[in-house]
Amino acid sequence: MVTTERTMVPAGEGRAVRVGAGRRVRVVDVEGGQVGDLFAFAADDPREHLSAAHTRSVTSRLFPQVGESFVTDRRRPILALVDDTSPGTHDMLIAACDPARYEALGVPGHASCAGNLESALAALGPAGTVPAVAVTPQPVNVFMRIPVEESGRLRWLAAESRPGDAITFEALMDCVVVVSACPQDLNPINGDGPTPLAIDVL
Repeated sequence: MVTTERTMVPAGEGRAVRVGAGRRVRVVDVEGGQVGDLFAFAADDPREHLSAAHTRSVTSRLFPQVGESFVTDRRRPILALVDDTSPGTHDMLIAACDPARYEALGVPGHASCAGNLESALAALGPAGTVPAVAVTPQPVNVFMRIPVEESGRLRWLAAESRPGDAITFEALMDCVVVVSACPQDLNPINGDGPTPLAIDVL
C-alpha cells in the first residue's frame, strides 16, 4: 500500500481531508502520547456523521475491534477499523473539548477540538460539500486512555501510543474526515503536552 497524501496536523490544531469510498485513512501519532479527536461526515449529506452512540449499539463494545465498523447517526457504516499498531487503547465516551470547558477551567480562549473541527472544515474550501457543524458530534478519540473502573468512575490517563503508532480506517462511503491533535494541556491525557499527528490517505 502506497501513501498518496499526507496531511500534517500541528499540535493543538485540526485538519480535514476528503476520503473516497474504498480508500484508507491512517492517523499517525508522530511523537507518541498524543490524543486525536476524529470526526467523519458523509460527503453526499454532511448532516450525517459518524456516531459513537450508534456505533456502540451496533458493536456492543466501547470501541470497535479490527474488522468492525463505525456507523453514522443513520446507522450506515462509514468507516471500518482495518489496522492498529498502537497498544489499542482508544475512547468513544469523552466529548470533544470546547471553549466552555476551558472557560470553566479558568483559561478562556484556549484552543479546543470543537474549534479545531470548525476551522478545519472551513479551510477545506468551497469545492464540493463541506458540513456546517451546528452541534459538535461525539468524536472517536484515538489513542485516548480513559479506563472505566468497576465503580463506573472514569480515569484520565496519559496516552500510551508510541512514536509512529497508527490506526487505519477504510472509508465505506465518500466522506470528510477531520482530525484534531487535541490541545488539552490541563490534564495528563497528552503526557507532557500536545504534539503533532499526521493523516495519511492511502
